[in-house]
Amino acid sequence: CAYKTLVVRFLTRRFIWEYDPTLESTYRHQATIDDEVVTMEILDTAGQEDTQQKESHMRWGDGFVIVYDITDRGSFDEVAPLRGLLEEVKKPKNVPLVLVGNKADLDHARQVGTEEGERLAAEMACAFYECSACADEGGMVAEAFHELCRELRRRKVVQGKARRRSSTTHVKQAINKMLTKISS
Repeated sequence: CAYKTLVVRFLTRRFIWEYDPTLESTYRHQATIDDEVVTMEILDTAGQEDTQQKESHMRWGDGFVIVYDITDRGSFDEVAPLRGLLEEVKKPKNVPLVLVGNKADLDHARQVGTEEGERLAAEMACAFYECSACADEGGMVAEAFHELCRELRRRKVVQGKARRRSSTTHVKQAINKMLTKISS
């Protein structure tokens, strides 16, 4: 439920009090991030999936926003096992993700400290945001999604360079084989 409110806030820039948290929806959203137009497809899960459904969702995505509720210790405790399943499903490991602690406006009911979220994000080697879908004055909800897009972009650049290098190496090897055959 904490995730669903974040997606609605990100897409509409408003907080919607009434919605059906049991519905799964896919949205297409376009945003300008760092002067580049990006089209995102966002799967907003119902949060009540069995393991097989979760695995299917994980195979579908390229990057992930993992959300926990700062007023619910149990939701925070679910993050590490969820990330473990994600790493298992999305091989190779080191999946692009962002960790978000939602409901930061409810500090009086906080059960998970900011430092705990920061520490977990550091262990997971990902960006961390605390925000509130209800009171997102600083635009942190959008920033979390934008950071995930930036991370995906960075990885594509690195993978592209690695691919070019390996294909160049492959071509060099083929030429060397041909030259070896010619000289023999």
